[in-house]
Amino acid sequence: MYYVNVERGVKLAVYDLNPAGKKTVFLVHGWPLNHMMFEYQFDLLPKLGFRCISIDLRGFGSSDAPWNGYDYDRLADDLYEVIRMIGVSEMTLVGFSMGGAIVIRYMSRYKEYKISKLALLSAAAPCFVSREGCPGGLPLEQVNSLIAQISRNRPQAIYDFGQDFFAQPVTPPFAEWFRSVSLSGPGYSTLKTAETLRDADLRADFEQITVPTGIFYGVLDKICPKELPLTLNRKIRNSKLFPFEQSGHAVFYDELEKFNQEFSSFLTS
Repeated sequence: MYYVNVERGVKLAVYDLNPAGKKTVFLVHGWPLNHMMFEYQFDLLPKLGFRCISIDLRGFGSSDAPWNGYDYDRLADDLYEVIRMIGVSEMTLVGFSMGGAIVIRYMSRYKEYKISKLALLSAAAPCFVSREGCPGGLPLEQVNSLIAQISRNRPQAIYDFGQDFFAQPVTPPFAEWFRSVSLSGPGYSTLKTAETLRDADLRADFEQITVPTGIFYGVLDKICPKELPLTLNRKIRNSKLFPFEQSGHAVFYDELEKFNQEFSSFLTS
């Protein structure tokens, strides 16, 4: 692990596995997690020759947690600073859930800078909350209730949110570990990014995306229902759907072997 300064007084934790790999993949975690959510992809991708870059977003994991900077523009700017520093000519950019929204904003804001391929995993886009002209998201009242609960009982809010995360049973030790990862940041960064999830609208960002894009989603997803990836597929040129019939929001884990196989095939194609 090393740190990259993304603005004055703010540094992000960067994890760089197999730096000698011939191809680079950059993975961006979702809310309210950190880079550790990709553990079972990190076990595989370096064996396939990939250099694997991941970060803890500001406010999560081992990265700094300033009071400000939790909108998608600033989070995309953070990605740019890390990608610029890495110094490779091209890479595959991967985002899960809120990370999917952030990488979409990056692709638009920085004109696909150094990105040759994009993977969206259970992406919270184009709108996390259902609104006119953008159906398929969660009801506003449900997200507001989650935000209110974070403000008074964050551990319970994270526990309740986690109940809808997996479509397949997980063991109690795994569930306990996953909750600990979800509580890795302070309350205010968890709250502010939840507000960004609620308020952001990425419908104007798709025009800039031209690279091959894989849209991976769980058919049983209760957090980002399948109407969202279907909309992404219609709006993003050169995109392909990868549905997982027995997966929920945790498309990266519910059908782990199948996901890793299809994900790695997309990366190597």
